[in-house]
Amino acid sequence: MSESSESFTDEEYAFLRHVRFGELPPAVRPEERVALTESETEPRRDRPGPAGGQHEWDLRAGGA
Repeated sequence: MSESSESFTDEEYAFLRHVRFGELPPAVRPEERVALTESETEPRRDRPGPAGGQHEWDLRAGGA
């Protein structure tokens, strides 16, 4: 089986990205940005902290 060594130009790659992902949303201007509050930066409270370390928690939860 022979491999195709087809190469695309930057413009063709840009077109393919646009077809796959669409347009990016407009950038947020600096004056539209807001600071995070403390509650947004605190750890999640929907599950207890890992007992015995994060690795043990991942094993219990079936993670990697």
